[in-house]
Formats: sequence, structure tokens, C-alpha cells
Amino acid sequence: MKLSKISLILAAVFALTGCVEKEIIDDVNIEMGVGYDVSEEGEKIEGTVMIPIFNPDKNIGNFTFSATAESNRDLIQEVQRKSAQPLVTGSLEIAIFGEKIARKGLRQFIDAYERDASIGARIYFAVADDKAKEILNGTYGNRGNAVHLSQLIKHNTESRNLPVTNMHLFLFNLYQEGKDPYLPILKKVEPEIVDIVGIAIFKDEKMVEELPPDKMFFFKLLTDKFSEGSFNLELEGEKVSIKDLNSKHKMKVTKRNPHKVTVEIKIEGLVREYTGKTLSPDVVKKIEKELEAIVNKETTAMIKDFQEKGIDPIGFGQFIKTKTRGFDFKRWEDEYKNLTVDVKTNVVITEVGIVE
Repeated sequence: MKLSKISLILAAVFALTGCVEKEIIDDVNIEMGVGYDVSEEGEKIEGTVMIPIFNPDKNIGNFTFSATAESNRDLIQEVQRKSAQPLVTGSLEIAIFGEKIARKGLRQFIDAYERDASIGARIYFAVADDKAKEILNGTYGNRGNAVHLSQLIKHNTESRNLPVTNMHLFLFNLYQEGKDPYLPILKKVEPEIVDIVGIAIFKDEKMVEELPPDKMFFFKLLTDKFSEGSFNLELEGEKVSIKDLNSKHKMKVTKRNPHKVTVEIKIEGLVREYTGKTLSPDVVKKIEKELEAIVNKETTAMIKDFQEKGIDPIGFGQFIKTKTRGFDFKRWEDEYKNLTVDVKTNVVITEVGIVE
């Protein structure tokens, strides 16, 4: 009896295996990057698909297909017509949307990514400072453009001022009430260099605001956490460089009708450079207080700006909803503009080096 059951299970496994669609790597074009722009005429979509070319010297080159169409569905068909092998999306690393596309809305484009089971939810979405095609038609490193661009975003998320982002998080913030999504903005600054030049903030599916690079540090303090951050400031004419920043934030509802939220930010870091003579305990305390004052000022101004523009990328609405029975989002849009937010920052310098 046991042998019979085992035989049936093995037979089922082999049957299911036979149903899986097989794709031989030499017989397909692997789509690793894709870009969307408004066409030159302004009425159609221009799509760019990037595939890797595996060279004998083990370097990876890049080849792109471009096509124009009236819809994303037609665009895929147009690109497939130009390819000698079927295009497959299972290794897609990044999708880039030109600024004009992002401001018009991403709904028709992201629908295809949600429905395609072969696409992983952790691929990166990004907005191009101008045209996505210009970024994809470059040569960056020897691992292929798609890997380079995805690693660029990953590195800046883990060690710099970019909040964590990917397709899954973008869609999660898009569809939940009380928090607006955001994406990194990429710009080709040199023929072989792409830079992250800001953060695009969306209202629903449309890009409505662009956060400049010098505000990204404070935005990340409010939306994510640092594990290897850095910040430079000036104290009494001397320059201070704080490295290995660790941060976390916590929100509390401290008043209702009208609502008041307190945001507590805790930062720890090491002083790696100081142009003054000695880093005495008094100077260290001044550095801590100066950074606290800067963070409080910048984050408070940023929050007020978001309130005036009716966008909530920090997620105050979603947070208050979780703390309020019978929360009504129909009233929240007006309440959000009158929300009082009190930012309290605590900075602790844990090390100042071996000299002192």
C-alpha cells in the first residue's frame, strides 16, 4: 500500500514537471531592462528593451530594441516583431519611466508587471530625469547595464540616502490608503555614469513632486532607517564629518481632534573628520545639538511642504488609521493639512577616533 502511494506521488511530480514551459537560454532574448518614454510626436509611447550580450571575454554587452505604439500592450507586440528570438522577462532587473510618462501616470504600465508571474516583485522601478531610452543606451561597467543600474539603487539604499524601494513596495504604497509612493530619479551625467539625482513623489499613479538630492538624507530619516549613513555639517567655522550613521524613527499619536503626531528620530554615529584642534566632550555635545537642530528644522519644513501639496509619502494617514477606531479617509484629506507634527531628534556620538 505504501509503495503504491509513493508511486502515485512520483507519477504526479513527473507529470507536473512535463507541464512546465521550457526555455533554452540560447533560443531566447532575456529582457533585463525596459524603459518607457513619450514619443517625439507626443501622442504615442516609445518603449526600449535592453538585453544582455554575453561576450567571449566574459564581459556583458548591451543591445536595445525600440518601438513606438499607442498602448503598452501594442508596444510589446511591436518589440517582439523586431526580435529574432522570443523576449522573456524572468530576469528583469529594472524598469525606467521617463519623466513625462511618470507625470502622466504609470497605471497602464504597472498593470503588466502585476499580472506577469515570471517577474519578481523585487525588481526596481525608477524615473528618468529626462528620457529612459537615453539611460538604457549607455555602457556602464562590464556586468551589463541592467545589473549596474540595479546595483546602483541597491548600494544607495544600503549605504547612502535613498530609502528602500522596489516594485513590491511601490505597489504596496500605491494601493494602500494613507501613504503615497516614491521612486528614485536617475540621470545620465556622463557617457558611462548614471547618478541618483532625487526622489520622485507620486500622488496615486502620477508624479507630482521632485525631492532634490540635498533633501534625501532627511527624507530617509522619516521613511526608512540608516545603517551606514554619513552627514557633514559646520560648527563654529569648523567642518565635521559624521560617518557610520545608524538611525531609526518612531511615530506616536499624542493628541486627537485635531490630531497631533510626534516623530521621534534617534541617530548614532562616529566623528571621522574634524578640522578643529581638539574634540573635547563639550565640542562633541555641541555637534550632537547642532545635528539635532538641523534635522528638526529640515524634517519639519519638509513635512509642512508635503501637507501644503496634499501628498503623504511618510504615511501619517496610514499610521493614524492603525491607531484609530472607525477612521474615515474621506475626512482625512482636510484633516491632514491641519495635522500638527512635532519632530524630536536625539543624536548620540558614540566615537570620536583614537586621537582624543
